[in-house]
Amino acid sequence: MTLEPLARPARLRPGARVAVVAPSGPVPAERLERGLDLLRGWDLDPVVAPHVLERHPDLDHLAGTDEHRARDLQAAWCDPSVDAVLCARGGYGAHRMVDLLDWSAMRAAGPKVFVGYSDITVLHEAFALRAGFSTLHGPMVATEVFLKDTDTQEALRSTLFEPESVRTLGSDAAVALVPGTARGITYGGCASLIAADAGTPRARTSARGGLLVIEDTGEAPYRLDGILTRLLRIGALDSIAGVVCGSWEACGPADGVRAVLADRLGGLGVPVVDELGFGHGPTTLTVPLGVPAVLDAPADGGRCTLTFQVPALV
Repeated sequence: MTLEPLARPARLRPGARVAVVAPSGPVPAERLERGLDLLRGWDLDPVVAPHVLERHPDLDHLAGTDEHRARDLQAAWCDPSVDAVLCARGGYGAHRMVDLLDWSAMRAAGPKVFVGYSDITVLHEAFALRAGFSTLHGPMVATEVFLKDTDTQEALRSTLFEPESVRTLGSDAAVALVPGTARGITYGGCASLIAADAGTPRARTSARGGLLVIEDTGEAPYRLDGILTRLLRIGALDSIAGVVCGSWEACGPADGVRAVLADRLGGLGVPVVDELGFGHGPTTLTVPLGVPAVLDAPADGGRCTLTFQVPALV
């Protein structure tokens, strides 16, 4: 399957109503309130879904039951008064509730802004494959990086309100592991979640012409080796156009991680860039998924960039 551009949602305007949902782990109330205050400072009108602050009665790692988490997301998406759906945090749990969503109803409701990363990767893939909608791999409302890092905040704010102003993603720390230039449609997210999703019903079976966007946290180099090896063995990386890597927070020594990336991805024959400033690191830049982009990885040590050929939002 050759990747095609996905339907992009409308940009936000002052006063836009945004729903905050918790598809995965439990949400600290104090951090949520601070995040809501930041959104209000952007002249947004945030509303918290009914079950966001719940805890699963038996499983402490989940924010409420699977049914409640799915109900909140679907209700927010299908509510015509809601302009965007923002995730409160990641963690674990999206795999458990993704098949409880009525994707026909959500597809009929049309595209709208959806933001999250980490465990939310499962939902990014579902929106792409089941609804045909572009989404934003970006910071979540009740996470420390969103609350503390001004670069993270500004990258998301600009993407939401002035998407044409953030067409190029770059980082001084970025390195070309395999030089070259590639064009394709962005897709991906957290590497371990992509591997966990592979082989399940409705999962992506190929991504011809895609620019794979990956990052992760807490995965030692040997575990990253296993994750990438699984994707290679099942053919999930066949015919992709390039690989764009973000941060590898708490994944071990940078040289060990980079050695694994070069070993497992270098044989694909496509450009590979590492450390482009998104993911679980101290700064989480916003990356549109499902849009055409150009990856530039200069061989001479020049600045590596990912340039989106259209604004993230219309």
